[in-house]
Amino acid sequence: MNTSLKLIKLKDVLALCAISKTTLYRLINSEKFPRPLQLPGGRAVAWRYRDIEEWIEKLEATSIIGEKSCR
Repeated sequence: MNTSLKLIKLKDVLALCAISKTTLYRLINSEKFPRPLQLPGGRAVAWRYRDIEEWIEKLEATSIIGEKSCR
């Protein structure tokens, strides 16, 4: 399965990112985290797996830069 097309639900996003629901929505509102997609039916949302992977990669790159500048 092509993971760039895979959609994941809230509980999976929280588990992958190791953040709370409150933190997730705070990051979304401050435009520091990908917005979810509205699924048919109007109430359910999901995120593109690839968007979450890219956010984690960006976070890792920022953390590595931060660690190097502290030394």
